[in-house]
Amino acid sequence: MADNKTTITDLKKIVDSFVNERDWKKFHSPKNLAMAISVEASELMELFQWLNLKQAKNVMKSGEIREEALDEIADIFIYVLAFCNTNEIDISEALINKMKKNEKKYPSDQFNGHF
Repeated sequence: MADNKTTITDLKKIVDSFVNERDWKKFHSPKNLAMAISVEASELMELFQWLNLKQAKNVMKSGEIREEALDEIADIFIYVLAFCNTNEIDISEALINKMKKNEKKYPSDQFNGHF
C-alpha cells in the first residue's frame, strides 16, 4: 500500500477491522481516543525533546529515531482514524473545511514566509 494508491476509506477499514477483532469499540469513547492521540503525539515530541533543529532534521534521515518517529506518527494516525470511525467523521471533509477557514484566517498575501 502506498499513499498514492490507498484511500482514507481503506485505512479506516483496516483500523476498524483491527478494533472489531479485539472487541475494543467499547473503549473507544471520544474522551479515550482524544487522550490516546495526545499521548502518542507526546511520545513523538519526546523523540526530539533535547535536539536542536539541525539534529532533529538529521535524525529523520535514517536510523533508530526515524523508525521510532514512523511508529509514533502511525499510532497518532491510527487513533485519529479510530476517532473518525467512532464519531462518524468524514476526515476529508473536515480537513477541506478547516483549510478553507485557514485560508481566510491566514491570507497568503499577508502571511507569506512568516506567522
